[in-house]
Amino acid sequence: MGKRSFFFRNYLSHSLLIVFAFLLAGTLFSYQFGSYVKDEKQQQLESTASAVASQTTVAAQALDDELVRELYNVYITQIANSDQVSILVANPSGDVVFYAAPDELEKPKKDSIGQSSLRAVLRHGQYSGLSTLGGVLPSTSYFVGAACLDENEQVTAYVFVTSPASVITDMMDNVSRMFILVMLIALVGTLIISYFISARMTAPLKIMALAAREYAAGNFDIRVPEDNHCTEIDELAVSFNNMARDLAQLDELTRGFIGNVSHEFKTPMTTIGGFVDGMLDGTIPPDQQQKYLRIISEEVGRLSRMVVRMLDAAKIQSGELILNTAPFDFTEMSSQIILSFERKILSKNLEVDIDFQDGLIVNGDRDHVFRAVYNLVDNAVKFINTDGKLTLRAHAEGTMCAFSIKNTGAGIAPEDIPHVFDRFYKTDRSRSLDRSGAGLGLYIVKNIINLHGGDISVRSDGGETEFSLTLPLVDKKSAENFINSSQSRQ
Repeated sequence: MGKRSFFFRNYLSHSLLIVFAFLLAGTLFSYQFGSYVKDEKQQQLESTASAVASQTTVAAQALDDELVRELYNVYITQIANSDQVSILVANPSGDVVFYAAPDELEKPKKDSIGQSSLRAVLRHGQYSGLSTLGGVLPSTSYFVGAACLDENEQVTAYVFVTSPASVITDMMDNVSRMFILVMLIALVGTLIISYFISARMTAPLKIMALAAREYAAGNFDIRVPEDNHCTEIDELAVSFNNMARDLAQLDELTRGFIGNVSHEFKTPMTTIGGFVDGMLDGTIPPDQQQKYLRIISEEVGRLSRMVVRMLDAAKIQSGELILNTAPFDFTEMSSQIILSFERKILSKNLEVDIDFQDGLIVNGDRDHVFRAVYNLVDNAVKFINTDGKLTLRAHAEGTMCAFSIKNTGAGIAPEDIPHVFDRFYKTDRSRSLDRSGAGLGLYIVKNIINLHGGDISVRSDGGETEFSLTLPLVDKKSAENFINSSQSRQ
């Protein structure tokens, strides 16, 4: 597990956050608990001091009586033992006349309380603090002092209730040790749980990393689990698997493309090479050379078209296909394309039904649109059955020019319909009909139409296949200007 791994960083960050949270909680707890204990002890001392002072005031008049002194001493002793405090009762001069405390507490070191403490009690009525009362107490203690006054507001006695600071300190130490022990157990348990949570969270990422290495090696069959109980990771897993399927399909298409290109380039080049060699070595007589030169020219043109298509596909893929848009007559262009197929149409004895609306002025790159429509017509004539029917329509639909071409024949299999516009995809896998393509024609057509802001679709059923596309028309005023300009040039 490297220090740069996501698991290590995730676990480390969680651990630091947990430790910080526990330290903060411990600090706040210690502070709050210490304040609570001190406040409780202070209130206890104040309550005890008030109660003892009241009894002392009542008993002060009869303290000369031995029985009263004995009962009073029993009283403060019980209070001291029950509250675990020391009680000192001093006369107005500060001399300690009564003292009561649990057996475990040390006795006073002096029998007289300092005048500064007495003056503080008189000044405040009830005075509290943390000290040794001028050396009387054996250790620093919390104390509350109260004055006992007679009916003439004269001091008859002073009552001091004390508790060693060590009592609170020891209590805090015990609680702190217990708290630290509980915190450590909880911290260790939390870190262990965090470890397994981090491992569980990073497990899908490790699987994805392994799958990515397999993809890099050309194995696209690996899939990652899509149910990881985490929405974001599940979405990532779904996207990852979709990418794998796309890569597998692209790999298959690329392999098919290489095979197609190899075959398509090999055939015309073999033909060209054979005929050229035949003319050079005299196998083909001079009177037959003209015929074979025409065949060579056709094959060269075929190679050129394939190269142009591959270059266009590369430009589309990189976003470098540039459109030089301008108004042009779509009806005139489409009619020109149909006329160029006259020989092929006659050779197949086709029935042609054409319905073109006049004056369909489209805003686009005429050369690219020409190639797109030419490709659709070429495919329709190529795959139509002999004596079949070819139907072409072009008309305005709102602001768009709608063009469709339909032919009879074997059609396109339903499983091939979603892929006919994919790059390198060929529905005629056996090449029995399509011997001059590499699966780029319809891919280029779709991208050209989309780049113009139009759309293209295909349907194939009942022995008929129809491609439909739309292209944006120019506005009415621009169309009239274009038509008037064309007429003036004629």
